[in-house]
Amino acid sequence: MSGKNGIVILGIFAADTAYKAKRLPHIAETLIGSGFTLGPGGKGSNQAIAAAKAGGKVTFISRVGNDPFGEMALAAYAAAGVKANVMKMDGVSSGAAFIFVDEMSGDNAIIVVPGAAGLIGIEDVDANRAEIESAAIFMTQLEQPLEAAIHGLTMAKRAGVTTIFNPAPVRAIPDSVYGLCDFIVPNEVEAAELVGHAIETDEQARAAALTLLDRGARAVILTLGARGAYYHTADQSEFVPAFSAGNVIDTTGAGDAFLGGFATAISEGCAPVEAVRFGCATAAIAVTRPGTAPAMPSRAEIDALLP
Repeated sequence: MSGKNGIVILGIFAADTAYKAKRLPHIAETLIGSGFTLGPGGKGSNQAIAAAKAGGKVTFISRVGNDPFGEMALAAYAAAGVKANVMKMDGVSSGAAFIFVDEMSGDNAIIVVPGAAGLIGIEDVDANRAEIESAAIFMTQLEQPLEAAIHGLTMAKRAGVTTIFNPAPVRAIPDSVYGLCDFIVPNEVEAAELVGHAIETDEQARAAALTLLDRGARAVILTLGARGAYYHTADQSEFVPAFSAGNVIDTTGAGDAFLGGFATAISEGCAPVEAVRFGCATAAIAVTRPGTAPAMPSRAEIDALLP
């Protein structure tokens, strides 16, 4: 990694309010749920905590409000060992998310309000230039404004930092973004939106990965839920099966767990396919527990699951 080390993640914090029920209510209907949890969330924040708990040296760039949810965020980073380059803002709330969890399957549906983190801009990236340029890995997503994500990816790429881009929640992105991605990592729903066709079969996954590669990404990883993940580059294609670590309770943080584990393994010099396996193991443990950040496994737990 040419003297570079650690992982820098740009993203949002949102307090996760998770409600477990048989189904979503209809308009004007009230349902009695079977469970509730409150904890730290947001894709970037979850990924930072997952990476740190997996053994990575992590810096997280974000904004929170000067409120109880913001205090929750900072406490979570301190507990996980994440360096928090996080601006506290007066007069604006921290991000928050409504999460419906199906009590039978563990599947989820989410509404996220970025709050303070929705004000992240290129100035937040510029303020962290030294850390980004000296990192082994820079990773970001699309919950904060697109221009901040692009600015971070551009800065990292120019400095020779390995870039990981999680295009979630999915939206239209300029084709120029793909060329900034050493690894682009969508799930099957996000990838389908980007390429314009369903991803239900292995052949459809290969076709989607090829499309994203043709747009300029150096490597594509499709996370496929219970099917595992698919890694594709110009000269290598491999399906990596999911691990089983017990009964699936809550899939909400699975993608973030995968990305945190994957980034940690890449930062340590692992070959990409081995890093995908490490990410799959991280996710497999996380889905056996409720919540997002609190569900992320320790390095010892991940190592124990890997053969």
